[in-house]
Amino acid sequence: MKVYQTGEIKNISILGSSGTGKTTLAEAMLYEGGVIRRRGSVKTNSTVSDYFPVEKEYGYSVFSTVFSVEWNGLKLNFIDCPGSDDFIGGAVSALNVTDTALMVINAQYGIEVGTINQFRYTEQFHKPVIFIVNQLDNDKADYDSSVSQLKENYGNKVVQIQYPVTCGTSFNEVVDVLKMKLYRWKPEGGVPEVLDIPESEADKAMELHHLLVEAAAEHDDSLMEKFFDQGSLTEDEMRAGIRAGLVTRGMFPVFCVCAERDMCVRRTLEFLGNVVPCTDKMPRPVTTDGKEVTPDSAGPASLFFFKTTIEPHIGQVSYFKVLSGKVKAGDDLQNADRSSKERIAQLFVVDGQMRTEAPEMVAGDIGATVKLKDVRLGNTLNGKGCDYRFDFVRYPEPKYRRAIKPVSESDAEKLSEILSRMHEEDPTWLIEQSKELKQTIVSGQGEFHLRTLKWRIENNDKLSIEFLEPKIPYRETITKAARSDYRHKKQSGGAGQFGEVHLIIEPYYEGMPAPTVYRFGGQEFKMSVRDTQVIDLDWGGKLVFVSCIVGGTIDARFLPAILKGIMARMEQGPLTGSYARDVRVCVYDGKMHPVDSNEISFMLAGRNAFSKAFKEASPKILEPIYDIEVLVPADFMGDVMGDLQGRRAMIMGMNSEKGYEKIMAKVPLKEMASYSTSLSSISGGRASFTMKFSSYELVPADVQEKLLKEYAESQADE
Repeated sequence: MKVYQTGEIKNISILGSSGTGKTTLAEAMLYEGGVIRRRGSVKTNSTVSDYFPVEKEYGYSVFSTVFSVEWNGLKLNFIDCPGSDDFIGGAVSALNVTDTALMVINAQYGIEVGTINQFRYTEQFHKPVIFIVNQLDNDKADYDSSVSQLKENYGNKVVQIQYPVTCGTSFNEVVDVLKMKLYRWKPEGGVPEVLDIPESEADKAMELHHLLVEAAAEHDDSLMEKFFDQGSLTEDEMRAGIRAGLVTRGMFPVFCVCAERDMCVRRTLEFLGNVVPCTDKMPRPVTTDGKEVTPDSAGPASLFFFKTTIEPHIGQVSYFKVLSGKVKAGDDLQNADRSSKERIAQLFVVDGQMRTEAPEMVAGDIGATVKLKDVRLGNTLNGKGCDYRFDFVRYPEPKYRRAIKPVSESDAEKLSEILSRMHEEDPTWLIEQSKELKQTIVSGQGEFHLRTLKWRIENNDKLSIEFLEPKIPYRETITKAARSDYRHKKQSGGAGQFGEVHLIIEPYYEGMPAPTVYRFGGQEFKMSVRDTQVIDLDWGGKLVFVSCIVGGTIDARFLPAILKGIMARMEQGPLTGSYARDVRVCVYDGKMHPVDSNEISFMLAGRNAFSKAFKEASPKILEPIYDIEVLVPADFMGDVMGDLQGRRAMIMGMNSEKGYEKIMAKVPLKEMASYSTSLSSISGGRASFTMKFSSYELVPADVQEKLLKEYAESQADE
């Protein structure tokens, strides 16, 4: 394959909700570009994009797919992204390394919740957007309604380049108001007839043409001046204006496509080649040191790895974008993230699972290599003397959790290796070996996301696994002060054990004053603070350990042992075995023995004194609360609200966003276990949500009573 230069490369993401026809569009583009000789179909599992077994099983795109088309002396790199929210990680990765987004719309449904969610990411990354209205041959297709929804949501920036003469099964003609021509296709699609616009469409076409000219002129001062002087622009001038509008997100062009019948795909490729900005005309990536990196082929070599797949008979395939310089087979590079050296043995231009060797790739290009020793997704490889490091991909928070275990305990280590490998392929699969919960927790973007993981493990790796309801990481704390003492005494023939600890505990909060005087049972306890240690707990909150020992009743060398005993009990709270937090402990008195006192004695005395005091300090259980945002069509608002209230949700606010209702609420994690499935069922798959940890809050009394009972029963069983 020809080596394309930076100014000849365009990188484009294909986005859109599930069922909009992105994979079919990709197939038609590959066909029109001469990459394949025959178009496959999703129905027959024969497309270039969806080639993994799990994608063929479910009929869904699970992974993003890289492919390229050579068109009029340019290289158009595409990344076809999954449409389901469950696989949003592929779209996030793609948008970070591409320069333009094609947002595919299903003409039957117009804007869907997936459109809104993915458009948000284009806003976040400031990427140009072109809308592609697809499936215009469906008998329920409504192009005008789709455009109306786009304008309602995104304003006058939405500008039509084309419109269909008719929609539905008779669809075969499109009026192009940039070229001011009518395109007509035979039933098999492909190359159209290019005709003059008929009289019946002349007025509508001219009206939309004028709107397009005005929009193009608006983004270039010289074009605006010429437009005012002459009232029109040439086709090339309009392209220049549209390109300027795309780069600033001041214009969102709209195209028509019937991908399944290969109608208007060729014209779309032509537009992308003529108008979409090349990678050197877009904002520069920024290193972790804040340095902008120009995509210059003469600069130092730097590759960013944004995608990894594990493929049969090959192993790991690593996808990269050349951010600076150039790379060729045989180059030795340094991993900036892992301080290891790598040799690029082979370079490939990729079209799905098809790979073509490339002699060299320059800044801006996207390619793949295989069998790297120590490269992970998100790593940067640099040439000699270059220290660039990039870390710009940020994935959304997980929304669905399950505990996972092998059916056979002997396969635990094998499962751990598989999960680690699968996280490399999809970073939105998060794996946690929870010491606290004594479970392996796998988190993802939804039930289907995790079901896909399970299918792959059981079918590809032949390992039987099961999902369990994950335990909730509760926390324990206290709500009032309490005093306790404990004497540990043990005599066993030789040296004995002796340690006595007197302490007071109380709830801790930021900025609380130093302890002075406490009163318990009519008795006053004065504190004389000698030392204070503030310990930030790994699981959140604090333990404040205050030494108030006077007169040498306990030697200072035993205080670390007392603290160790208290920490041991904090790690396994007295109520439910959950972590304890936000406690201040004042050790104010005790006794020791000149011979029998040792560290283990005071560790046990401290632990037991703390445990006794904790139970008398009105202990409470805290549960994790999450902030959630639900985006739902207005028709389902009532049902969604009712479901949330049944989950102990606290509604924090509501507003409208781009034709959908947005509900903001705080919900206990315990109640979110099956929410992804329930929301999809309630809304027919048209709603989505995000969730993020907020805080720990007290559980209601009835919930605490139930938890205490369950813990007592589990302890009795053990």
